[in-house]
Order: sequence, then structure tokens, then C-alpha cells
Amino acid sequence: MATITAGDFRNGKTFEMDGKPCMVVEFQHVKPGKGAAFVRTKYKNLITGAIREESFNPTAKFEEAMVERKNMEYSYADGDLYYFMDQETYEMVPLNKEVLGDAFKFVKENTMCQIVSYKGTPFTVEVPNFVELQVVETEPGVKGNTATNVTKPAKLETGAEIKVPIFINEGEMIRIDTRTGEYMERA
Repeated sequence: MATITAGDFRNGKTFEMDGKPCMVVEFQHVKPGKGAAFVRTKYKNLITGAIREESFNPTAKFEEAMVERKNMEYSYADGDLYYFMDQETYEMVPLNKEVLGDAFKFVKENTMCQIVSYKGTPFTVEVPNFVELQVVETEPGVKGNTATNVTKPAKLETGAEIKVPIFINEGEMIRIDTRTGEYMERA
């Protein structure tokens, strides 16, 4: 394993702290007029998602956390297990619901996702930033109503519910930003 120092920290850099993988969210090299320099760091525990702020001596040593990303296709769900197919080996990999994250409610079967793992154990699933889904349930659209920011609830083919503009009808395909869960446009 490669060793890095706090002086090597950059946004997105992964390192191990107390045996847990962490990622630098923000960092700042501070050289006060008196005393030793230090690295003020905001970092995220990649397993729990908890964010902490701490200052480190620039020479403090850490093991580099080797985080592996692999493209896999979401196949189907069975109870709390979600199955992903490895594109190289065609092996089915079951993941527990807790690993998926909020944005997964916008993912339908046969969608490519990135499985992110640490030491062979998947800890999160990164979904595409934008998906196109069909509206399966919503009140009828109102013709001619072009008032801005007027929304209504709509149920999508994955079961997720979001707010859509008043002119969207059942059966229409719409584009959603999975990072915010917001309607973008008609597809």
C-alpha cells in the first residue's frame, strides 16, 4: 500500500484513518506567522458518509485507501437484495438495500451503475447523473397553463415520486437529475 502525507492531500484523495476509508472534501495548507504549518482538512468517511474537520501536521502519514470502481448493470431486485451483473464475467452480484443510497430510487432495470468498493466490499452505488423515466401516475395536464414554478406530484415507473410542471401528462418520458431528484425537461 502506498503511504501519503497530509501535505499530499487534494480534493477527492482517499486515505485510511483508523482502518476506515476516507476522502478529502476540502483542504487548506495553513502557515501561521508563529508555530508550525498545518493542513486543515474536511474529510468524509466513505462507509458511513460522516463528515469531520480536523487539522493535521503536513508530515502526518496515512495509508492510501484503494477504492475500486466497477461498471455493473442493475438487473433486478428480490426483497432487500438488488442484483448487479458484472459486464466482464456476467456474474450476478447481490447488494443489500442499505448500500444503494437515495438516488437509487431513480434507477430502472438494465441501467449501468458504478459499484464502489473498499477491500472487496461494496459500500455505495453511484448512479448516472441523469435518467429518463416514464410518468405512470399524475393528475391530467392543464393546457395553456404556462405559469412558472407550478408543480404537481407525479409517480415514476421506478416507484419514485417527484414534483413535475403542471403540463406533464401520464405516459410522458421525462429527464431527472438523480443528484437533486428534480425534473429537468421532457425527454
